[in-house]
Amino acid sequence: MTGGAGYLGSVLVPELLKLGNKVTVLDNFMFDPNSLLDCCHCNTFEVIRGDARDKILIEKIVGNKDIVIPLAALVGAPLCDRDKIGAETTNRGAIKTLAEVLSKEQGIIIPTTNSGYGIGQKGVYCTEETPLNPISFYGKTKVDAEKIVLERGNSISLRLATVFGMSPRMRLDLLVNDFTYRAVKDRFIIIFEGHFKRNYIHVRDVARAFIHAIEKFDSMKDEAYNVGLSDANLSKLELCTKIKEQVPDFVYLEASIGEDPDKRDYIVSNEKVEKTGFAPKYSLERGIRELIKGYTIITDSKYSNV
Repeated sequence: MTGGAGYLGSVLVPELLKLGNKVTVLDNFMFDPNSLLDCCHCNTFEVIRGDARDKILIEKIVGNKDIVIPLAALVGAPLCDRDKIGAETTNRGAIKTLAEVLSKEQGIIIPTTNSGYGIGQKGVYCTEETPLNPISFYGKTKVDAEKIVLERGNSISLRLATVFGMSPRMRLDLLVNDFTYRAVKDRFIIIFEGHFKRNYIHVRDVARAFIHAIEKFDSMKDEAYNVGLSDANLSKLELCTKIKEQVPDFVYLEASIGEDPDKRDYIVSNEKVEKTGFAPKYSLERGIRELIKGYTIITDSKYSNV
C-alpha cells in the first residue's frame, strides 16, 4: 500500500492487520509521522519510508504482493493547484509506474473520486456510466489514473464520495470535517453557493469498502464503483442543518455575493456497489457526533492538506 500513513490508510491498515493480512506500507510521511505507530507491534506489518514515484523502489518491493492499494496522492483541488507537478507525478505518474511494474496476476484497488463527475445535471443521479467531466486539476489526475488501471485490467476503482470522520492522520479540510470544526470552534460560518450538492461517506466505511473489494475481487474486478451514503446526497445548507441538530448554537448564513471556487455540484447513485453486498454502517449523524468529540481534543489547524 502506498500512502498508507494518510487519512484513509491509517484507518485501513489496522483493519487489514486485524483480519490477518500481511501489509506493507510505503509512505514518505510528509504529514503526520505518528499515524501508524500502533501497528508496529504487529509481525505482519512492514513499513518503508520512500516515494511512490521511485520506480526502482517500487520494483523492489511489489514482487510478492497479491494486491496493491495506491493511496499515495496529493488530494484536493487547492493542494493540487499549488503543486501541479507533484500532483501530476504522484496522482497519475506513480499509478502509471505501478501498472507497468506489476504482473497481470497482481491486482490493484485504487481510490478515485466523485470529483470526476464535475457538475452534474440537476436532479439526475451520476452513475458509473455517467460521462466523467472533472473541473479541477485534482479531478483530472484521478480520472486519468482510473483510466490507466482499468485499461490495464485486473483492477477495481472505488469512486469515493466526500469522506468524513476522525482518523489517526486527521484532515480538517474535508467538507463535513471542516464545517463541523467551524461549528464547534467558531459557532459560525458563511456559506457560498449553498445549493451545491455532494455525496458523503465515513472514512471507516471507505476502509470497509476496500476490504469488501479485496474479498470480492474476482467478481468486482475491471469495474468502477461509486462508494457513498445513498441517503446523504446533500447541499451545503442541508449539511449545516444536520450539524446544527447537534450543535444548536451553530449559526450559518449564505452569502448573497461571492462564489465558491470549488464548483462541484452533483448527486450520486451507489446502487452498483450495494448490489455487490456492500452497505455503509456509519451515518452522517454518527460521523458528526464523532467529530464533535474529536474536536474537543483537537485544537490545532495543522490537520489539513493545505
